Amino acid sequence: MRKSDCLALCQFLLACFCFSEALAISTPTGFVNRIGDQSIVLHWDKLADPTLSGYRVYRALNSGGPFTQIGGLLTVPRYCDLLVNNRQTYYYQLTAVATNLQESPPTAAIALQPHAFASDDEFLEYVQQTSFDYFWYGANPANGLVPDRTAAGSPCSIAAVVFGLSAIAIAADHGWISRTQAVARIQTTLNTFALGPQGPAASGTIGYNGWYYHFLDMTTGVRAPNSELSSIDTALLLGGVLHVKQYFDGATADETNIRATADTLFNRVDWNWMARGTNAVCMGWFPNSGFLSGDWIGYNEGMLIYCLGLGATNPLPPSAWNRWTSGYTWGTYYGQTFIPFSPMFGHQYSHCWIDFRHIADSFMNAHNSTYFENSRRATLAQQTYAILNPGHFVAYTNTVWGLTACDGPNGYTVHGIPPGGADDGTIAPTASGGSIAFAPEISVPTLRYFYSHYRPRIWTAYGYRDAFNIGAQWYATDELGIDQGPIVVMIENYRTQRVWQLFMRNPEVQRGLQRAGFAPLPFAAAQLQPSAAQNTMTLSWNATPGITYQVEYSPNLNAWFSSPTGEIVATNSVATWTDTGPPGTSALPFNVPQRYYRVFQFGSPPPPQPAPLAGGLSSTTALNP
Repeated sequence: MRKSDCLALCQFLLACFCFSEALAISTPTGFVNRIGDQSIVLHWDKLADPTLSGYRVYRALNSGGPFTQIGGLLTVPRYCDLLVNNRQTYYYQLTAVATNLQESPPTAAIALQPHAFASDDEFLEYVQQTSFDYFWYGANPANGLVPDRTAAGSPCSIAAVVFGLSAIAIAADHGWISRTQAVARIQTTLNTFALGPQGPAASGTIGYNGWYYHFLDMTTGVRAPNSELSSIDTALLLGGVLHVKQYFDGATADETNIRATADTLFNRVDWNWMARGTNAVCMGWFPNSGFLSGDWIGYNEGMLIYCLGLGATNPLPPSAWNRWTSGYTWGTYYGQTFIPFSPMFGHQYSHCWIDFRHIADSFMNAHNSTYFENSRRATLAQQTYAILNPGHFVAYTNTVWGLTACDGPNGYTVHGIPPGGADDGTIAPTASGGSIAFAPEISVPTLRYFYSHYRPRIWTAYGYRDAFNIGAQWYATDELGIDQGPIVVMIENYRTQRVWQLFMRNPEVQRGLQRAGFAPLPFAAAQLQPSAAQNTMTLSWNATPGITYQVEYSPNLNAWFSSPTGEIVATNSVATWTDTGPPGTSALPFNVPQRYYRVFQFGSPPPPQPAPLAGGLSSTTALNP
């Protein structure tokens, strides 16, 4: 071969090598994991590479391999491995695959070992964390928008965004992400809404008069086709905005900016425009046809609209709350007496942020109840309905219950208990998960049953799938933001009450509740008599016959829990209640380091508030902390 030909061949081979190197795809980064009982969840950062075809996950039983591919070619940067055994160590590697089938070098192997949950608390942490991942990994990090569901091409639901805001604050508290990461994502999200174009045009805007469209384009952040300007979804968004305003209380420029942007978003909402100058807020508005015909009147998820609208600087008229409550009904259903709303989401959404436990308006005072108690009774009624199972649906029991709006064999629809609701046997985990703060004694066992019995079909890298129907042998294929969100937030309110505590600090919220006629319920001055020999604590207090009371207990004076044994109706001038452990409380009184008690009553004006009572392992007499 001539020297010139050799040189040309070498140049050609070098060019081919360089071209091949240019097409090489990078190894994925940000490889993180969640470990549960017989499950391992993997997440990693999405590669921004136009040649990306997908990802491959490899698993081995030894650090040196051999590694075997599991799960096929993945088009999303997440994987849930359910084919694992507890106490067995598994090693995982991850690669990216280009459209030319070239595969990246693998990530370093990580060793993970699934294990049985040591406690309900560890189980709930796992459920919370995986559900939070929907909002962290599923969102568009460039604008903070969260998809309505995991299906490809899903638009953003602004209600999913609001749950994401609160979920990010919760995640920072738990250390799942750093506070710096949380601040950056929250800033990005709030700026999307603060800076997005507002106006009456049918396209190219994010909202109008401070209100926002129900669905937005995930990339551009403007109105998705045929979406309405939604009053309830905007109100929910403001709930999350006010929550993060209180959570990010630091003196840094970024956290100061979060609070300022939150104020801007809340204060520019024109409440009276959406009420059309009346005392009833309209359900929505379309740019081409105007206001919808329906108003928010009567009990449902819309309570938050009026609680916030009455507290605004440009508030709704004072008569708005009475207009809202004018649509209430009161009745007894499946052994519980309460204001009915058939699907569970109506009893949950406003409660994600507002702590209704110890306040009541005139309607609830007249019925010896609170909105928290109302939601508790609705939860108990759903379980009783499932136990009675008048429709003879497959699998319904005391640990298989929960009807709400969700996907089903016939598409997305509203499920609820009769007589007001329709049931076709479709169960949604968010119904019990979002009610955990109201009735943990039935919600926690139900979530655990779903996990232990149906995990292979409904557990994913984002927690529970939307719904399932055992009789129809149907299982949802998607997870939904408005279903994962209440699970994250209400588990937190059950475990720490941190979301409630922060949200209730907002002056806008306090003004709104006061203008709606809410007042604090009175606490009774109780005496405490411990009995170490019997491992019991007995409370007694001066009572009014016929008045209803509720006992609460706490391990630390921070988080308080209602006794699952329910309300106590006094029959004479002294009422008593004895803590004998489960089911009245979570453990035997003298088996815990300390325990505090307090008693409040329904349906009366507020007298002076006594201090709670303390008891516990070292207590022999009542203590005033």
